[in-house]
Amino acid sequence: MKEYSTKDIRNVVLIGSAKSGKTTLSEAMLYEGKVIARRGTVEDKNTVSDNEEIEKLKQQSIFATPMYAEFMGTKFNIIDAPGSDDFVGGAVSAFKVCENGILVVNAQQGVEVGTEIFARYAGRYKIPIIIAVNQLDTEKADWDLTLNSMKEVFEKKQVVMQFPVNTGASFDGFVDVLKMKYYHFKDANGTREDLDIPADLQAQADDLRQQLIETAAEFDDVLMEKFFEEGTLTEEEIGKGLGLGIRRGEVLPVFCLSAKKDIGVKRLMEFSINTMVSPAETTSLTKNGKEIECKQDAPTSLFIYKTDVEQHLGEVSYFKVMSGKLTEGQDLENAETGDRERISAIYVVAGSKKDKVTELMAGDMGCTVKLRAGKTNMTLSQPGTGISYEQIVFPASKYRCAIKAESQNDETKLGEALGKIVAQDPTVGVEYSKELRQTILSGQGEQHINVVKWRVEEEFGIKVELFAPKIPYRETITRQANSTYRHKKQSGGAGQFGEVSMLICPIVEGVPFTNKFKIDGKELTLNVKSQETYELEWGGKLEFCNCVVGGAIDTRFMPAILKGINEKMTEGPLTGSYARDIRVFIYDGKMHPVDSNEISFVLAARNAFKESFRNAGPKIMEPIYNVEILTPAEYMGACMSDLQNKRAVIEGMSADRGFQVLRARVPLAELYRYSTTLSSLTSGSATFTMTFADYQAVPGDVQTKLLAEYAAQEEDE
Repeated sequence: MKEYSTKDIRNVVLIGSAKSGKTTLSEAMLYEGKVIARRGTVEDKNTVSDNEEIEKLKQQSIFATPMYAEFMGTKFNIIDAPGSDDFVGGAVSAFKVCENGILVVNAQQGVEVGTEIFARYAGRYKIPIIIAVNQLDTEKADWDLTLNSMKEVFEKKQVVMQFPVNTGASFDGFVDVLKMKYYHFKDANGTREDLDIPADLQAQADDLRQQLIETAAEFDDVLMEKFFEEGTLTEEEIGKGLGLGIRRGEVLPVFCLSAKKDIGVKRLMEFSINTMVSPAETTSLTKNGKEIECKQDAPTSLFIYKTDVEQHLGEVSYFKVMSGKLTEGQDLENAETGDRERISAIYVVAGSKKDKVTELMAGDMGCTVKLRAGKTNMTLSQPGTGISYEQIVFPASKYRCAIKAESQNDETKLGEALGKIVAQDPTVGVEYSKELRQTILSGQGEQHINVVKWRVEEEFGIKVELFAPKIPYRETITRQANSTYRHKKQSGGAGQFGEVSMLICPIVEGVPFTNKFKIDGKELTLNVKSQETYELEWGGKLEFCNCVVGGAIDTRFMPAILKGINEKMTEGPLTGSYARDIRVFIYDGKMHPVDSNEISFVLAARNAFKESFRNAGPKIMEPIYNVEILTPAEYMGACMSDLQNKRAVIEGMSADRGFQVLRARVPLAELYRYSTTLSSLTSGSATFTMTFADYQAVPGDVQTKLLAEYAAQEEDE
């Protein structure tokens, strides 16, 4: 393989909805780039991308696959990103290391929600995109419908670079309005002939060409001046102007494709070379805010955007050279830890195929193996430079469930397996909840979680069970209450004795502190000798006030009383959930000169707190999430109706580029398997995001039900 300088590299991510044909397009690009001699198909399960067993089984992209192609003196680094939002992590990783995107649109469907989702991601990461309308060779292909759907959804200006001839099963060519040529394809292997535009299509081509010229002139003053003077621009000038518009994110050039027949792929790649962003034009931001230019004559640094484990190679770290030149055997440093890593081997990648090279220039991509700590989001740089790049921020999870091994003996192995999967896919979350006493598995959707389950069972040989997770409720109080509890135990020799009188009241934001209360019908002002506030790790506060006078309880027993209260707050009296936002006054008690000890006051405090809590208008609080749904307008009513059945509070609706946006606050208890429900309601055309909002009191009927369930559970135990 020849050595490519930074200016001759193009890094591109293929994005789009599922079934739009990204994998087939990548296959054609590799074929045109002479990396493969024969194109595989998804149906035959022999494509370079989608090479994992689970991808072949499901016939869809699940992991982002790095590849490359050499074409017209340029190296294309291509990442085929999954088309399902459930596997969006691959696309997000690719946006970190790719300067360009090709958005593949299915000509049978037009712009789908999935198309819009990935276009939004590209916009968020400021990735300029080219639109490739694919599958124009299918019976249901509709060019006009696809163009209209783009106009409805995308705010940017679409410019038609080509228009198809004979759309449908007989699709065999297109008119290129930049080249002003008719490209006719004689077979399914991309064999084309360059012809003059047919007379009956000349007017349409002239009109689109004029639109192209006017759009190109908008982005360069010199071109605009020439356009006003001469009324036209050369092909090179049009390309220059469009390139400026594409890079600014204001123009979306539209190309015609049949990736399956290799129609239009070569022209797409030719145009990409001339207009896409080269890494040499870019900078990357470090954690300390410094911009590093992607230059060959600079200190070496690389960023690891993906890790994998392969049977014969072990751990594989996929990276982009962010600056300088990477050479085989080079020693680099993790600036965060100071650890050194030797790059023992460098490979360029085309799916599972890896070709060894001795060096890579800034902007290029490759992989290496067996780094001691080569994890996703890690920067390795020339020692002493201190370079550490901003990390990839992955989207929050939208689906959670509990997981356990069918055999108790496999629990340790399960933990290890999940740890390896998380290292490979950072959008998978695994956490053991002490509160719920469950291992919680989270991801982007039920499909995502099912893939994790398949991997655990098939790759690691551990049978597992998935089930609904418990809800992390919180318990609090709504009014003051007091109680006295005496713990007394005599069993020969030294006994146990401790008596605690306490008053509890809720901590309410905006309500000032008071030490005046009515206790047993009497107005009392408690003399606060000391007051301590504790921010609880599960949220909320505990305030502990010592108001004991006259030595009724020795000060040395106060930590034991606090410990007893804390123990009961970690296992609330109502449902065993964490308690929060409670102020405790210890105002009286008794002790024994011989029998009083720490355990006595721990137990007395626990029981006094429990009694007070039950009499203080106890309330169960539940986690509430902000949910935002993006859906086609025809499904808006179904989505709203379903949310209302889930105790949701609708907060707003709006239109956004051809779709409807619905915002609501929804209890977490109602969101289990919501991604599946939403997909069923909208025929898979809607998506959503969810973020934690706050805790709110559950309705009375729900609280009654939860109390009954907890009582039955305690009885069973």
